[in-house]
Amino acid sequence: MIALVAAIAYITLFVMTPPRAGNFSGEITEIQERDMKSHPYVGLWVTGDGHVRHELLPNGRYVEARGNREHAYEGRYEVSGSHIEYWDDTGFTADGDFRSDILHHAGMVLYRH
Repeated sequence: MIALVAAIAYITLFVMTPPRAGNFSGEITEIQERDMKSHPYVGLWVTGDGHVRHELLPNGRYVEARGNREHAYEGRYEVSGSHIEYWDDTGFTADGDFRSDILHHAGMVLYRH
């Protein structure tokens, strides 16, 4: 009987539960958030004319402002080395690269503010 209960528990936990690959749900662990607070790219990035502003938050989320629209786009991001991937809450994706403390994203150049 104990073996049967153990087998059912094993099947329920490891066979019927889909694996969680990566951080696709947008959740971020407390350890990841603590690490991001000191990440060199967290903060505000602004185009030269100030029209586009990306705020990279320490919780792995971003807010993009355009002109007077303070929350034009929002979503999550991940940085790997000097490359950044964006997943907007509306479903589109984008990416960019940090070079010499400048963010190159979607044909734009953003500077640390």
